Amino acid sequence: MLLTETSAVPGAALPLAAFKEHLRLGSGFADDGAQDALLERYLRSALAAIEARISKVLLERGFRLRLSHWREGQVQTLPVAPVSAVSALTLIDAEGAETAVEPDRWTLEPDMHRPRLRATGWVLPTIPTGGAVEIAFEAGFGPSWEDVPADLAQAVFMLAAQYHETRQASGPAEGVMPFGVMTLIERWRNVRSLAGGAR
Repeated sequence: MLLTETSAVPGAALPLAAFKEHLRLGSGFADDGAQDALLERYLRSALAAIEARISKVLLERGFRLRLSHWREGQVQTLPVAPVSAVSALTLIDAEGAETAVEPDRWTLEPDMHRPRLRATGWVLPTIPTGGAVEIAFEAGFGPSWEDVPADLAQAVFMLAAQYHETRQASGPAEGVMPFGVMTLIERWRNVRSLAGGAR
């Protein structure tokens, strides 16, 4: 399984001003805004870390999932949520030739933890031997920061603030999140043994 982002979170969607208020940074000085690029980097890093931990996409963007086989013949669970639309399903043979699958061959079953692509007939389209299938879809709570649930938005701020506070150190321990952040994101975690998709 290979999951790729096909579009990035635009800078305008990031709550830079609100994050500055969260940090209680002063304003009105001659160099006001000088740290914006650094603060944006902390926000993006915190956003990515929390999304990876809970398998949820906070700000809406495009993704492409590449599989060598279906986990089940009739249904395929998508690895992130919430998914708003599946825009394309493409079969790729061993030589790299692509064949678009008609959209009436599948349907999206929305779910906050395990959205699924389900065949409208008996089975999903057969993946060519030695080939793959690519699923293009849109995922995220919405395009603006106001669409992000309040507890997840607060978790991003808290983690980004930690990155800001430890910027002079060697860096926070990999994979370690503050207890307060873990408490905020706990209800959004979806613990599952199969990671919700084909290998």
